[in-house]
Amino acid sequence: MAFRRCHLNPKKTLFLLCDIQEKFRPSMPLFDNMVKNVDKLTKAGKVLDVPLVVTEHYPEKLGKTVAQMDISHAKAVMSKTYFSMMTPQVKSVIKDIFGEKPQDVVLYGLESHICIEQTAIDLREQDINVYIVADCCCSRLKQDRDLALERLRQAGCIITTSESVIFDLVRDKNNPKFNDVRKLVNPTSQDMELARNPAKL
Repeated sequence: MAFRRCHLNPKKTLFLLCDIQEKFRPSMPLFDNMVKNVDKLTKAGKVLDVPLVVTEHYPEKLGKTVAQMDISHAKAVMSKTYFSMMTPQVKSVIKDIFGEKPQDVVLYGLESHICIEQTAIDLREQDINVYIVADCCCSRLKQDRDLALERLRQAGCIITTSESVIFDLVRDKNNPKFNDVRKLVNPTSQDMELARNPAKL
């Protein structure tokens, strides 16, 4: 599971948006802040032609993806009962997109210590580079989120932020899509109160 840190390439990268559903809003601190950051990142992915796959956990009871986020370009929006996003159906969609598998996955959503963590571990077992977007992740308890991020760092994932991902995909002010992306990143990302040293919680 070697991971050589490299720049993100839109043609080799997949965005995975995990279970950001309306039913979770009342129980998640900073949910509204997360949704704003997620919408910015996901719209930037749309501009940059990065494929997106979205899951919804048991939507019959937990509802659909939050309506204020633009996921209109998603290759698939798939229901699941597994905690990990890496269901047979999602794996099939990913294979259709990439022929085999992406080089890098940008992963975000909720809950950090359950679905995000289990998805990331499944991806790392396939020797896929995983970028966890910390300011686009939530758990019901901030300590669960922060400790999950620390565990995932130890498991070989890159812990990053939405703007870092966006600018790494753009790379150059002369990128023909830069002006469209610039409009998205001009507003400051929302603060997600991430712990500076979660190991000391």
